[in-house]
Amino acid sequence: MRQSMCRVVAYYRVSTEGQGRSGLGLEAQREAVSSLCSSRGWQIVAEFTEVESGKRSDRPQLQAAMHRAKVTGATLVVAKLDRLSRSVAFLSALQDSGGRFLAADMPEANELTVHIMAAVAQAERKAISRRTIEALAAAKARGTRLGNPNGAAALRRAAKGNVAAIEAVKAGAAERATDLAPVIADIQATGATSLQAIASELNVRGIVTPRGGKWHPSSVRNLLARLSAN
Repeated sequence: MRQSMCRVVAYYRVSTEGQGRSGLGLEAQREAVSSLCSSRGWQIVAEFTEVESGKRSDRPQLQAAMHRAKVTGATLVVAKLDRLSRSVAFLSALQDSGGRFLAADMPEANELTVHIMAAVAQAERKAISRRTIEALAAAKARGTRLGNPNGAAALRRAAKGNVAAIEAVKAGAAERATDLAPVIADIQATGATSLQAIASELNVRGIVTPRGGKWHPSSVRNLLARLSAN
């Protein structure tokens, strides 16, 4: 990075709107970028904050930040590279833009570093997809009915107070949760840790709920509760 380059476009990421409003996490990122720029005599000319809801992956603020940096000849700066390095979409967009980029926690990282991280991230995504398929195949081989629509509800209706039937429903839910445990671990390893982000990733992977529907934060919360209880 040449010392003469002094214009900076800062890009921050927060996982919820609440963090964006409260500054939780955001202030730490701003401080990291500001400290780097102050120590090197650089000027922050624009700031962009991405609120990641887990519902979309296009990252419009990142696109806007990269465009601003490109047209103004500035450098795109983020606070930390480690989390962003797990995002294939981010690294691909960064490489395609052809702009200059650095992270406050790794200011000496060069383009080769970013390329390597992109390759590793892509390989991890493929491995995650493969492990998801293997986990579901193993569950199916054990006789677990994946995506059984209304299965639990039907058992409850038929039970009518039958304790054994109710226990069977609970056992089935616990087994389903156990089957999904490695999938959840893989998803969380990518940085998707909020209930909404996990639900979105499960839906993207084509994994349905025990009732055969889409995942929502509430159903993910129930799943995590079962895993904690196991």
